[in-house]
Amino acid sequence: MSENDVELGAACEAVVKESTRITPSQGDEVRQIVLRVNEPSFRFVEGQTIGVVVPGPHEFGNKYHMRRYSIANANIGGRGEAVDVSLLVRRCFYVDEVNGERYPGVASNFLCNAAPGDKITITGPYRSPFQMPVDSSANLVMIGTGTGIAPFRAFIQRIYEQKGGWQGQVRLFYGAKSGMDLLYMNDQNEDIANYYDEATFKAFNGLAGKPLMGEDKALERSLTDNASEAWGLIQQPNTYLFLAGLKKTESALDKVMATAAGSAEAWKALKAKMIAEERWSELLYS
Repeated sequence: MSENDVELGAACEAVVKESTRITPSQGDEVRQIVLRVNEPSFRFVEGQTIGVVVPGPHEFGNKYHMRRYSIANANIGGRGEAVDVSLLVRRCFYVDEVNGERYPGVASNFLCNAAPGDKITITGPYRSPFQMPVDSSANLVMIGTGTGIAPFRAFIQRIYEQKGGWQGQVRLFYGAKSGMDLLYMNDQNEDIANYYDEATFKAFNGLAGKPLMGEDKALERSLTDNASEAWGLIQQPNTYLFLAGLKKTESALDKVMATAAGSAEAWKALKAKMIAEERWSELLYS
């Protein structure tokens, strides 16, 4: 048993199958990385996450660095078959507040630098708040920014490719800094556009429009421009809402829906009702 098994729980080996940049070269680098997992016991469902282990040594004497990523594809493998796992990874950097120097994010740069054939240790899959309802007549409202679109892509693949359709209405509200940052909806990769012809699916995108405007403001624009569409579905008792991306995403949603509901109190009450009925799920990060 390895150190990772002891300290991280069950771990297994994955091999990088593909690494493809899905954003133009003049924007932030975001890659779709496909891992092949040959471990027979490894199985996942849409909405789950896996941990990526970066071998050390690291700062402060840490033996490993682990970061979780949402799985961005539907599970199409059968029992006993190798499984492919797609991850959506933005190459990240951070600035030290003390010395002002810029440093690469450990896990994101490790993954973005990985080449086909490289071996990577993964853990999980882990339980997720995102679980698709069994009833195909349920409405799904997916709201997110940035790489938060990853689990939504998995849901959409599951709904329209594996289940063969969905009777309920499916809506995606997404915010990005620019058209280049519309993940799976730009000139580099139009994966989501493949589903525009589905009768029950619609996607609404908002762009920041200004250099210093964040993804949360872009999402707010998307929701504001289509507030009646979102509000009309959210009020229905068979609607499930999924929220992913930066923590500011929730603030953007709260602001627009409070206006649609007539008051912050009315929106807060409906939100609490959805949470109590397990129709509200969120996966947010700072």
